[in-house]
Amino acid sequence: MPFCPSLFVFLHSDNKVYQFIKQMNTFIKQALAVSLAIFSSTAAMGQSDSLNADGTAITITKNGRVEFNKLTDKKWFQELQSRIKLHGYAQAGYTYSHQGGENKNTFDLKRILFWAEAKITDRWSFLFMHDFSSVVQEYYTDYRLTRNKALTIRFGQFKNGLSLENPLSPTSMEAIDVYSQAVTFLTGCGSDPLLGVQYGRDLGLSLFGETNNGKFRYELDVMNGQGINKKDGNKFKDIIARLEYRPVQGLNIVTTGQFGRGHAVAQSAYNPTIAIGQDYKRHRCTIGADYKSRAFNVHGEYLNGWDGDVHSWGAYLTGAVPLARFGAPELGKRLELVGSYDFFNFNTDLGMDQHKAIGGLQYWFYKKCRLQVQYVYKNAYLTGSPSDPTSQFVHGANHGIQCQLQVRFN
Repeated sequence: MPFCPSLFVFLHSDNKVYQFIKQMNTFIKQALAVSLAIFSSTAAMGQSDSLNADGTAITITKNGRVEFNKLTDKKWFQELQSRIKLHGYAQAGYTYSHQGGENKNTFDLKRILFWAEAKITDRWSFLFMHDFSSVVQEYYTDYRLTRNKALTIRFGQFKNGLSLENPLSPTSMEAIDVYSQAVTFLTGCGSDPLLGVQYGRDLGLSLFGETNNGKFRYELDVMNGQGINKKDGNKFKDIIARLEYRPVQGLNIVTTGQFGRGHAVAQSAYNPTIAIGQDYKRHRCTIGADYKSRAFNVHGEYLNGWDGDVHSWGAYLTGAVPLARFGAPELGKRLELVGSYDFFNFNTDLGMDQHKAIGGLQYWFYKKCRLQVQYVYKNAYLTGSPSDPTSQFVHGANHGIQCQLQVRFN
């Protein structure tokens, strides 16, 4: 039996956790605001002002008098601080796997994300996101063109609107593996070697909005189709459309589609006929639904993809139920039973179909902070790297146990 070690230090009380996160958030916001204030003061007043570490401004008047002023007491400083929202989370854990007769285990650091939102005006905002375990992930600006939420324009690098799951944060997903096999492959989250690891993001322009008190939401993206932090690999642009309908509280029905042209950055065991540097057809369509209530959460989706002459498709159903529903009211909604069934056929002509099942528990010890333990079963695997066209797709059981600690503020 694999050993799953403890993943977090004992937390004395929820109140102490809350106070620590609140103090850190306030400190970072003030530090960022002070940094902006230094830049602004220097630009406006030359070298006449300086700043102490405690946020005290030193002003030298014309007659040589030195005045000390607390920046945090200034109305303009408080206004600046109120316009900045900081967010961050980290996910780390332990993974044991048994595949092809071989056992592996490792501690892993999956994500350390930090992002800042700056509200420039009531309509204009900017966001910057960096993953300290990988690369800069997002940077974009939004401008709301209408008085209501009917039309907003976005420009920069951001998550594309393809599929129900891709726009959602990993901190809200039930599975430690985050997204389903189909979503991970078709949206560019990492398992498709032709596109590479793009974290479901791209560079481009987006128009989005909502009407009828939020019942209808739409999104239209024009993207490079090449992924993050790089120029387009061809002269074509990808078009992604997304429609959402919320007929009743808690229910969201989503359909999305993509019409595009890919530019291969590597070879693929799933699609061996496409060469590196080759342009190829890259089309997608999906339909799914998400339902949230106090009793349970569940979401599922059906997806299709076409890469050159290869067709792939998949479907999944994932949910979570509080154990309070099974006679454990003292735990409230803190402890949940998680389950998922996931199917994806990477290449229908070659029979590369893979079934995946997940079962486990997650304990919410503070708001968006949780501990997860899950068992993962798959009925197939590759004998080598996905980017090696000689790798063999083998149908055979493989198992895994995953543990993960998630800590998030805001």
